[in-house]
Amino acid sequence: MAIRREIDPEELALAASGDKPTLKTISRLSGLAVPTVSRALNDAPDIGFDTKQFIRSIADAIGYVPNRAGVRLRTGRTNVISLVLSTDHDMMNHTARLISSLASELRNTPYHLIVTPFFPDEDILKPIRYIVETKSADALIMNQVRPNDPRVKYLMEHNFPFATHGRSQWCAEHPYVDFDNTAYGDLSIQKLVQNGRKSIAMLAPPLEHNYAREMVLGGTNRAREAGIDFFVIQEITSDEPMVRMQNYLVDLFRKRPDIDGIVCGSTNGTLAAAAAVEADGRTVGKEIDLVGKESVPVLKLFRDKIIVLPENVDSVGQRLAHAAIRAIREPDEKPLQHLDVPTLADFGE
Repeated sequence: MAIRREIDPEELALAASGDKPTLKTISRLSGLAVPTVSRALNDAPDIGFDTKQFIRSIADAIGYVPNRAGVRLRTGRTNVISLVLSTDHDMMNHTARLISSLASELRNTPYHLIVTPFFPDEDILKPIRYIVETKSADALIMNQVRPNDPRVKYLMEHNFPFATHGRSQWCAEHPYVDFDNTAYGDLSIQKLVQNGRKSIAMLAPPLEHNYAREMVLGGTNRAREAGIDFFVIQEITSDEPMVRMQNYLVDLFRKRPDIDGIVCGSTNGTLAAAAAVEADGRTVGKEIDLVGKESVPVLKLFRDKIIVLPENVDSVGQRLAHAAIRAIREPDEKPLQHLDVPTLADFGE
């Protein structure tokens, strides 16, 4: 066990006011060897939790900042994890929460989070190639995964550490964290059937994404088993601008007044559907039911009769951070994988 000594606050203040603090400064103040200090700051598994906290408290108190150029020269690593995100996504809800939870989980590790934007009109591999070829990060995290995702294939071929929010066709071989959207589609239909609904539409995400296909599969299978009228809206997706979704749904309700249930693939889609229901002169929870999922509790504040399934994106961020770090440090070990499977009991009433 490492032996630590009490630190005089005046000694800390003096160290903080002097020249730029180094590992040797922390070593002198802590009474621990420089290699121990370095390994503690890099979250080495053979260093105890208390020792790590002790070392980090000194580093924070004196304003120690690692020399990233030196770290990279010494280890070949950047201590950076890049979150690659599309600029065309639901920042109000899901994505903002994901960024926050990832950053919080990495807070007491040597890794820093950067966000790398991906623009819908450019090659999906462009930001991935840039990071891999420039070695500007130690690992990648990405979402909106496609079944045959070229990013996943590229990263696996280049043995570059990564973790995905969502599953690809190669998910058995790579780290991922996912929400079971097949179950969401299935359970949503079950809830609506329990409420006596018989003509249900699904406003799904873009079908090039794996989670959208899973949602459609779950809803379709359950509707077929229940013997109800069910269809997936083809002309728009739940990722469209809210005004466009609302206008389309108003027109749909007028053409199909028999529709008495909508399953929505996003929070924004659910809000747009609720606005469309009311623009058509109907009431959510009375003539028509809406089912939506969310990571931030807003839907029931908007209309309390919306049927809501919460999605815990905080735990997703935590698990993705651990999966990415494991991929960096233990590339030959079994990748960390987790599937969050909801139940009927998880729906808010």
